[in-house]
Amino acid sequence: MSYQIRVMGDPVLRQEAKSIDDIDGRIVQMVDDMVPAMYQAEGIGLAAPQVGIQKRLFVYDIGEGPQTLVNPEIIEANGEWAFEEGCLSVPGLSFEIIRPKEVHLVGRDLEGNEVSIEADELLARLFQHELDHLDGVLLLDHLEREERKVALRRWREIQSAIAGGSNTPGDLALP
Repeated sequence: MSYQIRVMGDPVLRQEAKSIDDIDGRIVQMVDDMVPAMYQAEGIGLAAPQVGIQKRLFVYDIGEGPQTLVNPEIIEANGEWAFEEGCLSVPGLSFEIIRPKEVHLVGRDLEGNEVSIEADELLARLFQHELDHLDGVLLLDHLEREERKVALRRWREIQSAIAGGSNTPGDLALP
């Protein structure tokens, strides 16, 4: 199966993903299908909600081959690091986002083994970004109100150009 990456406006991106109780063949197959979707989109990470699946899982590859984290959780975060961040679900836009520089993440691999990773800079940011997706949080939620208004206007322009005039409702309303 080939997955379509969902973009901002799709309600699935705003829902909290559910924990995975059993890492079975369906979960392994889902990961096997997500990895090529991530590579095709030229991303370094892809969370299950981004392909319409409400499960707490993401795949990633920062140059060491594809990895999977099931039920990931950050148990510690330190420091601060500003970095230009983009998102496969918000194509065409990127923003300087400040996040913790270092994180300690725990979860499980596809074999069900416990995983504990201390990460910094890019990998720490990737983990935080993908965990945001599992919690229904998008990149624009990290922006100040005025910056977000500008970003939403730009998003509508991009989507209008792509769709030939139609806008994507849903996420575009400001709180």
